[in-house]
Amino acid sequence: MNNRRSFLKQSAAASAGVFYIAKTSWAQKSPGDTINVAVIGFGGRGKGHISGYKGLKNEGVRIAALCDVDSKVLGREVDAFGKEKQKVTGYTDLRKLLENKDIDAVSIATPNHWHALASIWAIQAGKDVYVEKPVSHCVWEGRQIVKAARKYSKIVQTGTQSRSSRKGIAEAVKFVQEGNLGKILVSRGLCYKRRGSIGKAEGEQPVPDTIDFDLWCGPGPKKPLTRKKLHYDWHWTWDYGNGDLGNQGIHQMDIARWFLGEMELSPSVWSVGGRLGYEDDGETANTQIIYHGYEKAPLIFEVRGLTESKEGKNMDKLMQTSQGVKFKPNPGKDGKEGVTGAGVGVIVECEGGTVVVPSYSGAVVFDKDGKEMKKFEGSEDHFKNFINACRSRRVDDLHADILEGHLSSALCHTGNISHRLGAKEGPDAILEKIKSDKLGVESFERMKEHLAKNEIDLGKDKLTLGVSLKMDGKTERFIDHDAANAMLKDKYREPFVVPEEV
Repeated sequence: MNNRRSFLKQSAAASAGVFYIAKTSWAQKSPGDTINVAVIGFGGRGKGHISGYKGLKNEGVRIAALCDVDSKVLGREVDAFGKEKQKVTGYTDLRKLLENKDIDAVSIATPNHWHALASIWAIQAGKDVYVEKPVSHCVWEGRQIVKAARKYSKIVQTGTQSRSSRKGIAEAVKFVQEGNLGKILVSRGLCYKRRGSIGKAEGEQPVPDTIDFDLWCGPGPKKPLTRKKLHYDWHWTWDYGNGDLGNQGIHQMDIARWFLGEMELSPSVWSVGGRLGYEDDGETANTQIIYHGYEKAPLIFEVRGLTESKEGKNMDKLMQTSQGVKFKPNPGKDGKEGVTGAGVGVIVECEGGTVVVPSYSGAVVFDKDGKEMKKFEGSEDHFKNFINACRSRRVDDLHADILEGHLSSALCHTGNISHRLGAKEGPDAILEKIKSDKLGVESFERMKEHLAKNEIDLGKDKLTLGVSLKMDGKTERFIDHDAANAMLKDKYREPFVVPEEV
């Protein structure tokens, strides 16, 4: 009966915008004590969270609880811990988990539409938080997490693990920002990652009976399932996901912004893209350019979900830069070709050379002639960094504080807002409208070549030219565009409402 009263009290408070705040045990612990972690959502990336914290067992970390809306997934992982003779408590509803005062930190790997609300509720309940990328499903709710983290003095880490490449990417960023290559001309993020069709369902599909679908939908709309697969393919629907821009691409968006050192949203943004090459139940673009017009230098992001050509070759890598330098693969120590371009990565072009970031843990610097100048390599454990900051209570100790996660996630969202407000245009009309952005035109010309290799006729299968938007970086609101501003914030479903006041 007491548990029932607590649950009702909690649910009522949540619908009013304030989550029930449980007293955590961490405040009474010394820095050497065990940190009890709960992992929320592990049908996919969350498995990596479980593995990561297990690896920190000798660092005083214990996975004490697991939460997933799929009883099959939850039971599998709870049983696995049982076989290892370690007791964990299983939860279906994260609100019940957050009532547990013995949980010190939660690690969130749910679908995107749950990230913000789960984070804010956890912060209000006295927990530190590790939340996967993108940290938000829309711009407004990302800023709400930042406000909550600061208000309650909680440690909140973003799951952009490239930020823990301290001897690798961080050193490359420092090298560029110290002026060793002169002025940055463009910071280019790339997500050249093959994504096949998710198929086309005929009518409403059954939801597996092991899943609490009401909880799965949570803050998002509760609609009939009309795609073949509930799990993972939510990435390609606007209600729950953000496309590959906000899936894989958020990692590279974050690195590209890191090099620029920008700590506000871009003052202007436009998009060109579409879902081409097949017809399925996906809604998000599989081919896209997002142009963020920062004053220092543009940040240009490219998404390519199709293969290099219709014949199904591997994904192409961007080897040609706007400076006309074509990097040639160099043989490594083992005789194999070294990667000097990037398919899923970042290319930062500067006056005196180019930095290529082809992985999560390193970067290579080339001079203007394409000769390798310098290489930076090395990465640390991103989960361990989170735990260390939980102990020190210093936000500055985090490699990927929630503010960094919010800004990079929001750059994905504003690009998608431009796309969603756009209209289909022929290639000549698109070129006419983007002609003032020279580097954007260069990116578009390469996109056209890529699509032509996939035998896509842009006269027939037209791309969407997004709306050109201006942003006030201080208020994180678009200037003189009501329709775009309306898309900065989601509409939430009671009682799963991201609160106005955190």
